[in-house]
Amino acid sequence: MSVEKIFFFLVAAAAVASALMMITRRNPVKSVLFLIVNFFSLAVLYLFLKAQFIAIIQVIVYAGAIMVLFLFVIMLLNLGDVGAFGEKKGLRLTAGIIAGIVVMIEVILGMGIRWGYLQEKISAQAAEMGTVEFIGKSLYRDYLFPFEVTSVLLLAAMVGVIVLAKKKFR
Repeated sequence: MSVEKIFFFLVAAAAVASALMMITRRNPVKSVLFLIVNFFSLAVLYLFLKAQFIAIIQVIVYAGAIMVLFLFVIMLLNLGDVGAFGEKKGLRLTAGIIAGIVVMIEVILGMGIRWGYLQEKISAQAAEMGTVEFIGKSLYRDYLFPFEVTSVLLLAAMVGVIVLAKKKFR
């Protein structure tokens, strides 16, 4: 087994472990911190798949902006007393465990059935499709007009927000 495979399995195990820790923690701040670890480990897994752009976006957007927003909301709501949110164990817990097991079996069966099919259909350009250069060339060559229309629309929205905000302060 190569060093790359060993590192891949270690990062995958960290992703699964952090996901499990995230959903089992009672403290919402600790749960968010485990979610950040999960996002970073997913970004490393994207790098193994040669999808550098998606890995960078994963870190910047999710682990950066979205998680800061989650932490601010948790701090704003002051969720220090977790005991008030506790549920009684019973039918919901049993139904959740059964549903989780069923979904896990479906995922394992689906991966087993599709594994041979996916191996045959991989493109010859798969290694270079996830790079920033490929996405940039595709964006500016094939989708230039929609990209420019979107940028003008966002610019108009920003100007509109500034005009509305200025009216409120007068």
